[in-house]
Amino acid sequence: MARIAVFVDGFNLYHAIDTDPALHRYKWLNLAKLARCFVTPSDDIKSVFYFTAYATWSPEKVEKHKNYVRALEWEGVKPVFGQFKRKDKKCLKCRQFYVTFEEKETDVNIAIRLFQTAITDLYDTAIVISGDSDLIPALEAVKQTFPNKKIIVVIPIGRRAEALKQVAHAHMKLKVHHLETCQFPDVIKKDGVTLKRPDSWK
Repeated sequence: MARIAVFVDGFNLYHAIDTDPALHRYKWLNLAKLARCFVTPSDDIKSVFYFTAYATWSPEKVEKHKNYVRALEWEGVKPVFGQFKRKDKKCLKCRQFYVTFEEKETDVNIAIRLFQTAITDLYDTAIVISGDSDLIPALEAVKQTFPNKKIIVVIPIGRRAEALKQVAHAHMKLKVHHLETCQFPDVIKKDGVTLKRPDSWK
């Protein structure tokens, strides 16, 4: 029996799903259930960490996101929050500046949590759900520092991540049937609180 910790790169996974309109109905994704798709029945999942940030400039998006985070927390998933930072960019065509937002801290937060939980010996195997090559240095460092621990990467739909695959001990691919079978019910109730799948996620 292996002890497992799962690290979900929330934005990398979200954008992989959001890129394809046919997959939008799978955003109401139960990450605790998804994690079990990549382990054996005898494995012991110690923690599932969800790395994300709220789009604070959009109250509607924040409300949907908070609703989703609460659903995850009810399943024992542990959110780890970064933040978006405002950035002024210049349009190459019209030469005018416009405001955009970039998510920050996720890579660092994943790296820190990977190390913290390795140091405290939470896991034998870390499963990282991401296709982001920026995580390569963190994975290499964990492998070098803790040679007895194993790292598996699960690549989201539409991502190739060849360099990331080379660093991990093993890799798997997230597929549509994983998304289909790991959805929350449309309506979830607990302790008098009701959570509903957003209409735009149906």
